[in-house]
Amino acid sequence: MTTTGTTTGTTAGAREHARAQAQAITDSMPVVPASAWPTVPDQTAPQDMTWAETIPGGRYSVKVLARGTRLRLRDVTGSGCAHLLLWRSEAPWERLNVADTVKVPWQAYLGAGHPLLSDQGRALATIVEDTSGHHDALCGTTTLAANTEKYGAGEVYSHSPAGRELFTLAAAKQGLTPTDVVPSLSFFHSIVVGDDGSLISKGSAGQDKSVDLLLHLPCTVAIVNTAHPLDPSPTFDVGPVEVLAWKALADLDAAVAGLDDTDPEYQRAVLNSEDAWNAAHFERTV
Repeated sequence: MTTTGTTTGTTAGAREHARAQAQAITDSMPVVPASAWPTVPDQTAPQDMTWAETIPGGRYSVKVLARGTRLRLRDVTGSGCAHLLLWRSEAPWERLNVADTVKVPWQAYLGAGHPLLSDQGRALATIVEDTSGHHDALCGTTTLAANTEKYGAGEVYSHSPAGRELFTLAAAKQGLTPTDVVPSLSFFHSIVVGDDGSLISKGSAGQDKSVDLLLHLPCTVAIVNTAHPLDPSPTFDVGPVEVLAWKALADLDAAVAGLDDTDPEYQRAVLNSEDAWNAAHFERTV
């Protein structure tokens, strides 16, 4: 067998071919180091990048991110659906609580300024920028049974993997179990509640839309890119989601400094996070 003139039928040829791919960047891989990503966000130094990856439809990624990280998800083609779970990395029993994320801010629809709350009343992250506005905090992700009924399969390595199955695999790689996989949020596929209480799919806002999250505490972040449970399409045709993260401590400082201009529920959630962080971490001063 030959590829671009290199024979891969021998160990030496296979090694040469493999090493020739080392600097290649495709549309479905993490870039290491993240500073090598070709298009870093505006006003961001390449060395501040901590995560750069494109997640194809039907795949997932998981990474531990520091407090003060800014995380950007981008719907590349307008057909991605990024399902998100957060666990506090220092205390993984504390995790995203979708019910409180909806209830405490008195808002079921996600958008800029919305906190993502833990089951301990802390803000794990805040949505700080949103050009999509098409998200969902009501339906969770897909299941093996539902995907099998709709698409013919739902296993991890099938053509239409279910979100629950992918989250379980992502959690296992961080030492977590299926019981740690709780209801998730979905970005880039909007669901609204009709006058009769029914859930209505409004789909995507289109290609190249993005949403930025700012982390208040260190978190294990799992992103599953798979169809929304209420996706009206009878076929599994999920497009890629780009994931970028970078150091943004100045953004966090500004958010905390501006708390007086926010709702009291948000203030308390962020202060709860600050209290937990400051109690466990302090710098020695002279």
